[in-house]
Amino acid sequence: MGPLSPLVTSLRRTPQLVFAMAVLATGLVVASSVLVKGIRRGNDTITVTGSSTERISSDFVDWTVEVARSAPTLQASYQELQPEVQRTIDFLRQQGIPADAISRNPIKSDKSEVRDSRTGELQSTTFTTRQQIRISSPEVDKVAAVAQQIGELVGQGVPLTINDPAYTYTKLSEKRVDMLAKATRDARQRAREIARQAGSRIGVITQADTGSFQITVPNSTEMSSYGSYDTTTIEKDITAVMGVTFRVD
Repeated sequence: MGPLSPLVTSLRRTPQLVFAMAVLATGLVVASSVLVKGIRRGNDTITVTGSSTERISSDFVDWTVEVARSAPTLQASYQELQPEVQRTIDFLRQQGIPADAISRNPIKSDKSEVRDSRTGELQSTTFTTRQQIRISSPEVDKVAAVAQQIGELVGQGVPLTINDPAYTYTKLSEKRVDMLAKATRDARQRAREIARQAGSRIGVITQADTGSFQITVPNSTEMSSYGSYDTTTIEKDITAVMGVTFRVD
C-alpha cells in the first residue's frame, strides 16, 4: 500500500469508525449507499452497494373479465348467464383473440335473502351466477388494445366486471443473472474510486450479498426491502442491487 492519506490515518486512530457516502449515479442507475469499514492491518476491506437498472417490455399477459346474472331462482340465473358469456367470447374472437387463448373459470353462484327487519320474515331471494373468462396470451399489445375496447359490451347491456390485465416478463430468471452481474460491476467501479481517494487499490471479492430485486413502472422511485413486481404496465424497469465487499491492497 502507498503512503497513507490523512483519511486512512484517521481511520487507523479510530478502527471502529464507519462512515457513509452517497454516490450519484448516471442514467438509469439508481443512487446507492456506500459503506467503508474501518481499515485494519492485514484485513482491510471496503463494502459497496452497486446497482443496475434496465427497461424491459412484458412478453405475456393474463386478463380476466367476469359476467354475472341475477334472478329469483338459481336455474334462471344460470340460464340468463349463458348467452351473456357467449356474447363476451364472441366479442373477444371478433377482436382477434384466438380461441386457445380464451378459457372459462368454473361457474359460481351466491344466494341473497331479504328479510323483514322486525319479524324476520323472508321477503325475497336472489341468486347470482357468475363466470370468469380468462385471456392468457403472449400477444401483449393486442390484448391491451382489446381491454380498452371491451367496455363497449357494458354499453350494450352485458353485465361485465372488467379487471386490469396483468403484464409479466417470462425470461426473468435469465435477466436476473445478467442484472446482478451488472450491479456487481457497478459496485467494483464505485469501490475503485473510493479506494483511489484513500491512496489504495481494491483486491478480490471477499463477500457478495444479493439485495432487493425491483420490477416497477418506468421511472418509479418505489423501493422495497422485500422487492416488488409491478404488473400494471407493459414497459417496466428492473433494478438489481448487490452488496459487495472487496479486500483493500
